[in-house]
Amino acid sequence: TIESTHEKIIETAAKLTTGCLTNEDKAVKLFYFVRDSIPYNIHMISVFIEDFKASRILEWGKGYCVQKAVLLTALARAANIPSRLAFACIKNHRVPAHIAQKMSNVFPRHGYNQFFLNGKWVSAAATFDKNLCEKNGFPSVEFDGEKDAVLPDKDLAGRPYIEYIEKFLPTE
Repeated sequence: TIESTHEKIIETAAKLTTGCLTNEDKAVKLFYFVRDSIPYNIHMISVFIEDFKASRILEWGKGYCVQKAVLLTALARAANIPSRLAFACIKNHRVPAHIAQKMSNVFPRHGYNQFFLNGKWVSAAATFDKNLCEKNGFPSVEFDGEKDAVLPDKDLAGRPYIEYIEKFLPTE
C-alpha cells in the first residue's frame, strides 16, 4: 500500500519539497501537508487493503491515523527520505462519548511515522489536523524535523488526552 513509486505520489512529493535543501526540511513540509491537507476522519477505518493505498488516500483527501501514516511514508520515500510505519496502542481520554460507546477509547493500532534523519529515527504523528485540534481544544502536533512529535498527553486545558499504552516499533 505504500506506493512511493506511484506517479501521483512522486508528483506530490516533488511539488511539496521544491526548494527544500535538506531531508529535515522535506520531512517537515510533507508532515504538515498530511497533517492539515488530509483531515482526520475516524469513519475511514476499513478492513479492505485497497483503502490503505497511498494514491487512494491522496485522492480522497482524508483518512484516519493509519491511512495518513501510509501516505506520509509514501511521500517521504518518494522524496528519498527513509521512512517507516510505526504502531502503538493508545488510549484517547478525550474521544467523543458516542465513539467510545461504539468502539472504546482504546485504539490498539494507532499508526504514525518514523523518518531516518541525521542518523536516527524520529517519530512524527500527523494524525489530527490543526482545524480539528483547534475546534476541540487539543494541542496540535508540531514537527521540526529533529525531535519526536507524537500525540500529547494533555489537552489545552491540562486534562488527560493521549496515553501511549504500548509502542510496537519496527525492527531493523
